[in-house]
Amino acid sequence: MSKVVVIPCSGMGKVYGLLAREAANKVVNELKKDEAETKCLAYIVTGDDEIRDYMNGKKCITIDGCPKMCAAKNAREAGAEVVEELKSTDFAKQMRAMKPGTATYLNEEGWQVVDAIAEKITTIIDEMEGK
Repeated sequence: MSKVVVIPCSGMGKVYGLLAREAANKVVNELKKDEAETKCLAYIVTGDDEIRDYMNGKKCITIDGCPKMCAAKNAREAGAEVVEELKSTDFAKQMRAMKPGTATYLNEEGWQVVDAIAEKITTIIDEMEGK
């Protein structure tokens, strides 16, 4: 099976974007190095032929930080198969993490949300692999 592409929200000015990016980084750099990778959403949005060719048919898990769902929409427009659309806001609400940090800093509550998102993604990948 080829690597699953985990695409986080770019939301640079929002804590929920930071939660999404940190969760994606944890998955691809620590938890699922051999099974997952990430690509830059800003590059995907450009519509460049190289990234569109790469994304075409790839299985993706997206993590968005707001209702606009930019990661999911743009991954799909690039030809990817989005198998799961996650929202960092949903995890924060479920965990009652009302102040997970700022756009540039996560506190302990924020890192707990990151861990929950990353755990969900690893579970999805394991299920995709039949584990």
